[in-house]
Amino acid sequence: MNTPNPSSEQSTKLVDQTADKADQAIKSTQRVANGAFDSLSASVHELREQAVPALNRATEQASALAHRSLGTVREASQHLRDKAARASDGTVNYVRDEPVKAMLIAAATGAVLMALMSMLSHTRHQG
Repeated sequence: MNTPNPSSEQSTKLVDQTADKADQAIKSTQRVANGAFDSLSASVHELREQAVPALNRATEQASALAHRSLGTVREASQHLRDKAARASDGTVNYVRDEPVKAMLIAAATGAVLMALMSMLSHTRHQG
């Protein structure tokens, strides 16, 4: 008859205990990993919920800025048109009130422009 060897029983018991501890460690690691993944998932969900309103606010602010800029450009354009119309009216009034002076000024301006063009043309041909 075979009698169990005390050393063999201890080895088997030690192997069983080690296997149990390894199994517990694996299960514990799985719980920690699952908890970490759950926490990460919740964080991602929370960030997504925070990002959507922030993006909506940014979009609204960009749209408002574009509308304000468009209004500013329209106002500046209208201001320039008004200024040009006043200058034109002033010129017409000056020509009507002082036709001889206006003609002399126009002739002098034309002569100066022709002299400048002649000088520029002469400089280009030499250079």
